[in-house]
Amino acid sequence: MDKSRIDWTLYLCTDRDIMTCETVERSVELAAQGGCSVVQLREKNCSSREFLQLAQRVKPITRKYNIPLIINDRLDIALLSGADGVHLGQSDLPCSEVRKIAGDELIIGVSAATPAEAEKAQSDGADYIGVGAMFPTATKANTRSVTIGLLKEIRSSVNIPIVAIGGITYDRIDDFRNTGINGFAVVSAILAQQDICMAAKQLREKVLTTGL
Repeated sequence: MDKSRIDWTLYLCTDRDIMTCETVERSVELAAQGGCSVVQLREKNCSSREFLQLAQRVKPITRKYNIPLIINDRLDIALLSGADGVHLGQSDLPCSEVRKIAGDELIIGVSAATPAEAEKAQSDGADYIGVGAMFPTATKANTRSVTIGLLKEIRSSVNIPIVAIGGITYDRIDDFRNTGINGFAVVSAILAQQDICMAAKQLREKVLTTGL
């Protein structure tokens, strides 16, 4: 996948605990139909075998819509499933070491909440940064709070793409006008809605009409 052509506008993080349809695969398909442009598969409570099998089932769906499949935390699952990338937290494997193993083709994202963390991620070979939590969120514990002002500082410190994450809703997107970010990572604002496809469509339209 050509990294320079990735559309970061609407980045979906999966969460089976809140989704309103029966399977992760169906939720991903509906979100992709609505305009989600990146999918991160995030599984907190399943075995490694189950995670791999799920990734192998989701990959044909993301391929169908020509969007990247990113695996949360697990480089092994990413490589074995043929996913397009992996997303690393600050306590996961170092980005620089993952790059040595995975090579240049794999997309690597890193979570950052300070300019120093963002700069380190970029120098270590990250392709993009996830910044947050921008607002309180019920889908992830132990998050660090990031203000809009701090987000702008992080944006000024690196030149790789940035997606904002944490409590992002339709009504809060306007708060990010003129921040220079590339998109939003969302969970509940899409997956917890009764019409996942429509929720994704409306969010994407909102982002595209907001001057980021």
